[in-house]
Amino acid sequence: MAIYNITDFGAKGDGTTDNTKAIADAIAACQNGGGGTVYVPAGTYLTGPIVLVSHMTLYVEAGAVLRFTTRFEAYEPVRTRWSGYECYGYSPLVYGYGLKQVAIKGEGIIDGQGEAWWTAYRALREGQPPYSPYGERLKELNRALTETIKNNIAEWDSQFLRPPLLQLLHCEDVVLEGVTLQNSPFWNTHLVYCRHVNIRGVSFKNPYTTPNGDGLDIDSCQDVRVSDCHFDVGDDCLCLKSGIDEDGRRVGIATENVAVTNCTMLHGHGGVVMGSETAGGIRHVVISNCIFIGTDRGIRIKTNRARGGGVEDVHISNIFMKDVLCPIAINGFYRYGVDTSNPLMTSPEAVPVTEATPVIRNIYISDVTAKNCLASAGFIYGLPEMPVENVVLRHLTLETTTDPEEQGGEPDMVRENLIMAGEGILCKHVRGLEMHRVRVGTRQGPALRLENVSGAEIEGLRLTRKHPDTAAVQIADCDGVDIPGYTGGADGGPIE
Repeated sequence: MAIYNITDFGAKGDGTTDNTKAIADAIAACQNGGGGTVYVPAGTYLTGPIVLVSHMTLYVEAGAVLRFTTRFEAYEPVRTRWSGYECYGYSPLVYGYGLKQVAIKGEGIIDGQGEAWWTAYRALREGQPPYSPYGERLKELNRALTETIKNNIAEWDSQFLRPPLLQLLHCEDVVLEGVTLQNSPFWNTHLVYCRHVNIRGVSFKNPYTTPNGDGLDIDSCQDVRVSDCHFDVGDDCLCLKSGIDEDGRRVGIATENVAVTNCTMLHGHGGVVMGSETAGGIRHVVISNCIFIGTDRGIRIKTNRARGGGVEDVHISNIFMKDVLCPIAINGFYRYGVDTSNPLMTSPEAVPVTEATPVIRNIYISDVTAKNCLASAGFIYGLPEMPVENVVLRHLTLETTTDPEEQGGEPDMVRENLIMAGEGILCKHVRGLEMHRVRVGTRQGPALRLENVSGAEIEGLRLTRKHPDTAAVQIADCDGVDIPGYTGGADGGPIE
């Protein structure tokens, strides 16, 4: 196997030398030689963007750090997918397009030095657009989009489209193994239109305060396996996406055939998240044997009336969670990234079903234990015109906080600000719900609230903490609900 050591091309691991050319030369030699390994030995190597090629492995050994420059002008615009839109944005720090047999391996660190980008973004949010050397160029390149998009994403007006640390587009036979990817300007690792992907033993790290600091985003990809990884990030830990709104439906490529197993997740807005970019569809997903500690939500599905596509055929099992806001959150009414001037986007009443209406169905969740849930034991909230369909919950033990001072929060971000604290499972706008041997411990309120639910079969539900004058189940505006032992009417009653 041919090995191309970057120090043989002039790279210096002193932390100050600009090694952009040396690394590019090593990669070019690898490409000209028909492939091989570009080797990064121990040391700290400052560099600009790295562009990968086919049939190469970038190997970052233990003790090696690839550290990226914070000069925004180093990252010239490239074709990308940014927050679900095909457009132009700052070049990803590590970038590959249209490659076959590409790998990043080793025990070293790839560090995006994202602080400069985060500071600029926070200034933008406060009404102080940062200096952007490519701002006007990006506005021109993206003019067709910027003139038509109507959403509440802050970056579109300024076109300060921060790059991911690693992005691979249209690549086949991808392997990520062993490395630590940290401090990304935007999302940490973003795979788009990729096939046959193996990710093993990778650590994805961003400070908890990182804006949009997702760990791993799998976007319109097929045949993906993620195992034995660790996430500690500032937004969603592992997120499945498939494009946003009209642009995502135009592309029409699903994320499908994804297996996630044996991963640990700390902090972040969600453990494993599907959406909110669901336009191309997300389907055939298996998640098992994972631990979530302190993520805002655990398993999370989110979409809204503008997205289209949807999420279906998801199987989740053997999950342990602790100190999450809400362990299971399924939300068809996600309020971000929509045109808030359109009253149909936020209407509580049913609206006409169109190609933009997302579908969430066939969600199977079993053998989940969640302790000290701060807001709610579960949250399933569909659209009145398109209820969440066919949800099966089996063998769950969900315990909320007992702290009387806990203020809780939003179990998920629906159209209204719905704050809960130590409460049970809320199901609203759901068609076809099965619950078998579900144990719920609440600080207050019932184990289960059903609103506008049709066709529910509830067997073996138990409220494990008794509260005076509190029903185990409350029901409103439902039909076809079968609960053996249920003696209450529309306003709820106890389960014997």
